[in-house]
Amino acid sequence: MIFPAVWRIRGAGKLSITKRNIIVPANPELSKRMPMTQAPAVEPLISVIIVNWNGLGLLDECFTSLARQTWQKKEFILVDNASTDGSRELLISWAGRLPDAQTILLPTNTGFCKANNMAFARARGEWIALLNTDAVAEPGWLKELVRYGDTTKRVGMLASKILLQDPADVIDKAGHLIYWDGQNRGRGTMETDVGQYDKPEEILWPDACAALYHPTVFEETGGFDEMFFAFGDDADLGMRARLLGWSAWYVPSAVVHHRHSASFGVYSPLKVMLIERNRILLAVKNFPWPLLLQNPFWTLRRLCWNAYAVFQRRGSAARFLETNGWRQTMRNLLWSYSSAVKLLPEAFRKRQIIQRTRRLSNREMLGRLPRFQIDVRDLTLRD
Repeated sequence: MIFPAVWRIRGAGKLSITKRNIIVPANPELSKRMPMTQAPAVEPLISVIIVNWNGLGLLDECFTSLARQTWQKKEFILVDNASTDGSRELLISWAGRLPDAQTILLPTNTGFCKANNMAFARARGEWIALLNTDAVAEPGWLKELVRYGDTTKRVGMLASKILLQDPADVIDKAGHLIYWDGQNRGRGTMETDVGQYDKPEEILWPDACAALYHPTVFEETGGFDEMFFAFGDDADLGMRARLLGWSAWYVPSAVVHHRHSASFGVYSPLKVMLIERNRILLAVKNFPWPLLLQNPFWTLRRLCWNAYAVFQRRGSAARFLETNGWRQTMRNLLWSYSSAVKLLPEAFRKRQIIQRTRRLSNREMLGRLPRFQIDVRDLTLRD
């Protein structure tokens, strides 16, 4: 449970803002936030964005799944981040086979965030879908997601049910959960799928591995923060959108199969550094001051549990240590925090803008976070 001090925050009172003829209620009940689920009378155009970096062994399966989508009105924006394994040429080949497709071929690896932002600028769709190259979407994926989009109720972020490709009955993510220091993890990660997440419901934010966004979400937030490069970027975007009054919905009938961390590797030092660094940046930018000031305590608590998990040979920390050794583990922690410190001035500048333009008070935001909290034991002791 969060410190009692946090619950004593005095918010700015009720909030009711009208923008673009969309009314944002102060504390809407769940029934009032639930989106309409009927198919739209006129099929909106969906822009599907795929960012590739050295995904030669992944593209055929990914693009084949997109070609088989039952949603007819769509365009494709295929971005290559300076691949060197021959996948750039394969991506260009697929652009000639997919309907209404265009390519963005970058001279350097700009990272996930910038590549997607460049694609957003070209998107013409009324909705924008993101799919990782290591993911395979079932034929009704787009059709199911768009059914739950409802801008009149500010439901502008839609999450897929993401299963692992192998083993196929194991959940990768069914939405996201957050820990009090900014670290986050997929809801249901590594659980056997027995229907426990088969109910459409509100979540904190979607995983950008396979998600649908309304363009206004990107317009109002400015898109992904390119300071993140990769990892945690969807969490930061989701938090910023939440502060602006947007909500996210989980759609279990929109199913995607994911080859987890195929691009970076599960226990890549770079990946782990970015995850730890970026959760600090997320907290600095988005957390209310009382919660942000408690960040060192929550982080220390998590690291103590990580140490216990290593001793028990359980959890991702133990797997990282087994793969990379103690020296690299300590080096990674220093790398994460030194990199975060260098970026703190920019993060605080962005915080000023975010806090000045937010629509939710401290009390409203802190009232919602506990619904999506992950216990520190689940965060540290599970693989």
